Amino acid sequence: MKQLTERKMSLIGILLMSMVVACRENPDDLSQNKKVVSDNMAGFNAGDHQLILSCLTDDVVWEMPGVYYHSGKAAFDKEIENEAFEGRPIINVIRMVEESDLVVAEGTVQGRRKGGEVFNAVFCDVFHMADGKIKKLTSYLMFPEPK
Repeated sequence: MKQLTERKMSLIGILLMSMVVACRENPDDLSQNKKVVSDNMAGFNAGDHQLILSCLTDDVVWEMPGVYYHSGKAAFDKEIENEAFEGRPIINVIRMVEESDLVVAEGTVQGRRKGGEVFNAVFCDVFHMADGKIKKLTSYLMFPEPK
């Protein structure tokens, strides 16, 4: 049963990847704010703390309402590789929408909890931008029930 579940997750991941490739904007056409958000997500996928932190203001806030509130680059940096998880997440951005100094990114994330349990989630992140950097990130995360 465990193998079947992992196989289903792999197939779902492949399907989502194909959808993401089809929906992704041309990187050459991204606004400066969307490019910073895209670089931030790429940093998470690569485990590149320096790239992620270069996208943030010094007083950045990262909040998941009702779950956590981190303030400042040092707190953000500690959360990049959370001790409750193993390895790096696989983040796929399906779409980004921008208005003024807000960028909203919607997508999927796959990861592995400590002990090896794989999870698949969907997210909607709201990035508040200031002077070309992320000043505040509000993350909304859902774990859909497997069918």
